Amino acid sequence: MAMLRILFFALLMAAPAEANCQIKGGDAVEATFEKCGSAKRVTCIVDGDTFWHNGTKVRIADVNTPETSRPSCPRERELGNRATARMQTLLNDGPFQLVRADRDEDRYGRKLRVAMRGGKSLGGILVREGLAESWTGRRKNWC
Repeated sequence: MAMLRILFFALLMAAPAEANCQIKGGDAVEATFEKCGSAKRVTCIVDGDTFWHNGTKVRIADVNTPETSRPSCPRERELGNRATARMQTLLNDGPFQLVRADRDEDRYGRKLRVAMRGGKSLGGILVREGLAESWTGRRKNWC
């Protein structure tokens, strides 16, 4: 499984720029992401691996972060809140690319994208900081 993931990301990075699907076109995404609230979601962050951009819900495809809406324990809630705040900072730090994952959407209708800046995954930063895990198809128990 790890070899498949490595191969996928190697192919992803080698793909020509026109193969890197943007949600709304253009070379880069730049917006101000606030924490989503009860108002209509247009451009905001839900948690460390999900956000809305221009009315489209995006799931960051290469990572899984702890849950914030239904955590299994206090530790998961705390880590989830930290992951959300960190991803919000990363998204707001300037332009980034949204690279299409192996599938366009997940079963919930979210666009599956890898958020990249300067050739590096923003989700990968959370993994290195202990606030996320690389997505393997299964969720980790954060408790």
